[in-house]
Amino acid sequence: MTVNDIKNYLEATVLCGEELLSHEVHTACGCDMMSDVLAFVKDQSVLLTGLCNPQVIRTAEMMDIVCVVFVRGKVPDQSVIELACERGIVLLSSKMGMFKACGILYEKGLRGGVNS
Repeated sequence: MTVNDIKNYLEATVLCGEELLSHEVHTACGCDMMSDVLAFVKDQSVLLTGLCNPQVIRTAEMMDIVCVVFVRGKVPDQSVIELACERGIVLLSSKMGMFKACGILYEKGLRGGVNS
């Protein structure tokens, strides 16, 4: 599945990384605890979260996360968006809640890691 597919499935707005929408995503994680992301997320993943702080981007970078989707219509401030742009991480914002967004991606064939 590509990031563009995720954008379309979740009716999301691109905040950063429009040029990277063709990147492949292999797994997904819906989480607001970055310690859990560090423990369970695999490479080439998408992270769905309600957190809008710089730590999300730093965690995404460490874990080779391709895309971060902010759920519940959340949009981070400009400094977080700029950090993601500098790091080559796509940022999307969807009005969907976490449960629904994860369910849609699961229904479309995206799976979590071994322990999710």
